[in-house]
Amino acid sequence: MRFVAGAVIVAVLLISLVVPAGSADARLDGFAKCLAERKATMYGSFYCIHCDDQKKLFGTSFQYIPYVECSFPGSREMTYSCRVAQIHRTPTWIFASGDRLEGTQQLQKLAEKTGCPLR
Repeated sequence: MRFVAGAVIVAVLLISLVVPAGSADARLDGFAKCLAERKATMYGSFYCIHCDDQKKLFGTSFQYIPYVECSFPGSREMTYSCRVAQIHRTPTWIFASGDRLEGTQQLQKLAEKTGCPLR
């Protein structure tokens, strides 16, 4: 029994050395902040499963992404901001250049579009 307990402790210690806590979040925090600095904005809807998928790619770092909600709670009516921005489907990313991408975007694609480093 002591051998098993010892092996478990060693395994946990090795894993903690190989996978530092928060490393992915720290990497994505910088990336998300860079997207914000480069004026990349995501337009989405609370009921949109693809928007949820996009948010999950960023994890907790999504808090740094400029985000515009296009729907009112309890409704599928589009907000004024999204009508003015001519959002037809969500998610839609709009960049400082005026270019846009519709649908869930891989982080590498956003990095290429903005020049933000994805480390």
